[in-house]
Amino acid sequence: MAAKAVILRVAVLAVAFVAAPAFAQTNDPNLSQKQIDCLNRTTAAGGGCDKDGGAKNGAGTPGAATSGAVFLPALIVDLFPNSPAPAAPQTPAPSNGTSSSNGSNSAPPPAPTPSGPVTVPQGLNLAEPPRAVVGEFVPDEVLVTVDGDPGVVRQIANSFGLQVRSQRQSRLLGTTLVRFGITDGRPVGVVLAQLAADGRTQRREPNHIYSLQQAAGIVNYAFDRIALDAGQASGENVRVAVIDTGIDDTNPALAGVIADQYDAMPNVPIEKRDHGTSVDGLIAGVGPLEGMAPGARIYHARAFEDGKSTMDVILSALDWAAEQNVRIINMSFVGPKNDLLGTACRNARAMGMVLVAAAGNNGPKAPYGYPAAFDGVIAVTATDAKDGLMPQANRGAYVFISAPGVEMVAPSGAGSDVVTGTSFAAAIVSGAIANLIHAAPDRSADEIEKALAATAKDLGPKGRDNDFGYGLLDIKAAGAAKE
Repeated sequence: MAAKAVILRVAVLAVAFVAAPAFAQTNDPNLSQKQIDCLNRTTAAGGGCDKDGGAKNGAGTPGAATSGAVFLPALIVDLFPNSPAPAAPQTPAPSNGTSSSNGSNSAPPPAPTPSGPVTVPQGLNLAEPPRAVVGEFVPDEVLVTVDGDPGVVRQIANSFGLQVRSQRQSRLLGTTLVRFGITDGRPVGVVLAQLAADGRTQRREPNHIYSLQQAAGIVNYAFDRIALDAGQASGENVRVAVIDTGIDDTNPALAGVIADQYDAMPNVPIEKRDHGTSVDGLIAGVGPLEGMAPGARIYHARAFEDGKSTMDVILSALDWAAEQNVRIINMSFVGPKNDLLGTACRNARAMGMVLVAAAGNNGPKAPYGYPAAFDGVIAVTATDAKDGLMPQANRGAYVFISAPGVEMVAPSGAGSDVVTGTSFAAAIVSGAIANLIHAAPDRSADEIEKALAATAKDLGPKGRDNDFGYGLLDIKAAGAAKE
């Protein structure tokens, strides 16, 4: 009975952290109670266990992985479908506080010198970078918030046979965030279940992977479709954070636009700059490729390479953005539900920030995309020049509003390109909201959200629907809406 109780506890706790459909992984059901105790590293069993979790001196089969059924999340679907596959997966390093490096075997071309200062984060204790960014989550890491100092973090690591790969104080989470490495091959679900029994750990999550939301790749028709007068558009001095790829800040469309930059993955060379350059340009670009909110100040956090990033890197970028006193955060990426990301978004909204995110590009049957599907985040889908829905767009009750995002000209790299995706629709909405804040700086995030919903042009079935949300953004009407 005791063995069954332990097996059931591990299985139930493993299920608790999974928000997506799961696959079952079943191991040896014939483990002894001693082996189960070793796997769980209980106090009574600790002295008789080997480093792999098995019982010593013939007490059982050494190194057994786990017992019972352990449920792991389904693999994430590639949400960057029209981009060429990378030659080799890039591995984002955690935010360890150094500027971007181009050191690699293939020696990519020298990066342009940033026009603005690049902020260096402090206080991160780094052991080693993550080893993989494929699938839905990093397979040998977990993210844990800990109630305690670095000594407590070391004790937890020793108790559960984990490696401290990084730790830092998170402003948005309000606690210490630790990235633990799993060095003995235990599945993520098992480790999360084991950690749940330790009261010093507050939240435990996989290190989920997120994807940028660019689809296919004629003029910018967005001004006309969202009822924004290009001659009067202004986001002057409104602070907007963008979490995305690196950018080419030598592009003329970004001249004087970038107020500050932060590299959340400095150990990974910057090879892709197009996506981030396009998003920044659509928000606040100048010159022939003018954005929705000229004069807005962009605080750009680089957190993606080859269209991918991990939860710890994104959280580092979000914390930096929160410290810049920004009014808007643009998140043109999608991934699984993660409680740490949800908490960060909720706290950012409580601090008065407007959160805008891409709804996703994986089609009508795709699962909900996060962070867009969190409460308090404005989920944006993409429409074309005739207000038709982008076929690849995610659908669901979380979709909040529609905006142009199909075949628009935007800055890209050192030049320009035609871009499509909910990423770019999100940028249009962020720029439009910057206009609202410029016109009425005291308008709250709640008031802005209500105005957008109340004044949107209904495009689908009457009322809010799963395809278009409340409808097409009408910024002129939103600006005139009574509070």
